[in-house]
Amino acid sequence: MASRPSPMRRKRLALGTTHRRLKYEQRIRIWLAVLALPTILCAALLVYKQSGSVAMALVTILGLTIAWAIVAVYFFEQLTRPLQTLANVVSALREDDFSFRARGARRGDSLGDLALEINALAGTLQGQRTAAHDALTLVERVMTSMQSPVLAFDDAGYLRLLNPAAEATLHLKREHALGRSAADLDLTTLLHAEDKGLYSNLNPESGTAPASIRWSVRRTTFRLQGVPHTLLVLTDIAAALREEERLAWQRLIRVLSHEINNSLTPIKSIAGSLRTRLPNLSTTTTGIEADLHRGLAVIEERAAALNRFLQAYQQLTRLPAPQLQLLSLDLLLEQVVHLETRLSVELQPGPPIRVLADPDQLQQLLINLLRNAVEAALSAEHPAVPQVVITWSATATQAILHIRDNGLGLMNPANLFVPFYTTKPEGSGIGLVLAQQIATAHKGSVTLFNNSDTSGCTAELRLPIDERA
Repeated sequence: MASRPSPMRRKRLALGTTHRRLKYEQRIRIWLAVLALPTILCAALLVYKQSGSVAMALVTILGLTIAWAIVAVYFFEQLTRPLQTLANVVSALREDDFSFRARGARRGDSLGDLALEINALAGTLQGQRTAAHDALTLVERVMTSMQSPVLAFDDAGYLRLLNPAAEATLHLKREHALGRSAADLDLTTLLHAEDKGLYSNLNPESGTAPASIRWSVRRTTFRLQGVPHTLLVLTDIAAALREEERLAWQRLIRVLSHEINNSLTPIKSIAGSLRTRLPNLSTTTTGIEADLHRGLAVIEERAAALNRFLQAYQQLTRLPAPQLQLLSLDLLLEQVVHLETRLSVELQPGPPIRVLADPDQLQQLLINLLRNAVEAALSAEHPAVPQVVITWSATATQAILHIRDNGLGLMNPANLFVPFYTTKPEGSGIGLVLAQQIATAHKGSVTLFNNSDTSGCTAELRLPIDERA
């Protein structure tokens, strides 16, 4: 059994506890009283011995006590006021208010040195806060302007950060996505993707679109408020490949056009000159002269046709930069629909949308997509009633247009945007390529996919909605 402390020890412990509970001001007052009490008593005793009057001694005690109280109050104020000022400055620093400073501080005394050091600390913290705020503003501006999606998850897998490009690409809304887990957002695969790995994401608003977007994932870790986070930056591989492919086709078309035109021009000229030298023949004339006349005519006609064919392909290399202006998408669609006379196109009304685009280029893009849809619906092999339907909708950042037909559908989707490739007898193979190039110049995209519920396919056009719209 443990022994109990002695009475004297208990008394010392109680006194120690009381002492620890006393405030700094109380301890100062006690020390001042302890220091003044002997002086007052000695003075009262001296007066009593000289005068022999108890009243004089009490008056002396009262007077000295009052004088001591006045001096003690002044001394106490001089002692505590600088400390209270410094406490207020430190409290303001704790609240991120760096405007408070201790005044009247001088080097050479303890309180002055302390005040100057606190002032220097406040200046340093204010500078660091300004630098951090500027850096954070810069990071926000960079992330907002980045075309690559950027996301950050905490160590528990909850989304803590995403930029507008990630919102548009992954079809998320900031107010609903932040704070939710990767599993709830169907981003578990992305969260666990390896650094420099690939991530494929099907477009959820395109139904069962088979064409997936491939992203290269770069991941790193950082700490925010002491908590480890995972930062993911996505790079659209397909966009880079399409741009390289476009530049390669442009160079090839320029070379082919130059070389072939150098041969076609003299061939057409020589054939025309030789044909004019032959005598005029009637339609019933036979023999070698008639054969020469018909052969030269065929050579001249085919040379001219091949030249027109090459001129059409040169549009891909001469597409100018878009002259952007605010356009009403529904009005533009009505104009394009009226240009199609082979089939009555159904234009289903949607929300009013204004996009920032080049009217001529966007109209050409829509004409190409609509012409392909109408030709697919009018296919002679298709037994159903030809039908083309145009619908559109909008998200927070994009306008989404669908041109849906009930034709035969896509037979070879992999070659849709390859120049020179066409499945039409009279096609040139540049309509979809030109449409994709125009959409890319407008920071949009064009995709085609087969319908899941019926025959035919759907052409999807996505264009960004400008903030001024």
